[in-house]
Amino acid sequence: MKRIPSPDAWQALLDWFQTLTPDSLGEISRYYADEARFKDPFNDVRGVAAIEAVFRHMFKTVDEPRFTVLHALRDGDQAFITWDFDFAYSGRRVNIHGGSHLRFDADGKVMLHRDYWDAAEELFEKIPLLGLPIAWMRRKLRVPA
Repeated sequence: MKRIPSPDAWQALLDWFQTLTPDSLGEISRYYADEARFKDPFNDVRGVAAIEAVFRHMFKTVDEPRFTVLHALRDGDQAFITWDFDFAYSGRRVNIHGGSHLRFDADGKVMLHRDYWDAAEELFEKIPLLGLPIAWMRRKLRVPA
């Protein structure tokens, strides 16, 4: 089975994710197809400009955002990566663990980027007013030991 993108292009994409800055967002068209789709727990957008806007919003909303790729698997025109997203918000360090499913077009550009992470556990439970009811609900739904 043909692997898309090439090994060099794949590594360049992973490096781009891990060193993402507001300035490097200008290179997004190098990695994403014009009509690419990006979906995460808060956004579902299409097109390079809309995806770039999601990342720009991230840089405006949190301080020192950084993705660290932990594992990367490729199979043909698809890939899955697990990552840690570290940032500061209101003076507190935050870590979110998640994964991304990527699908590539014939040119090796990302045509689907779907992020999977538990917004309740990784984010909402850490917010004082939201955390208590979410933790309570989680305990109620958990299988008894």
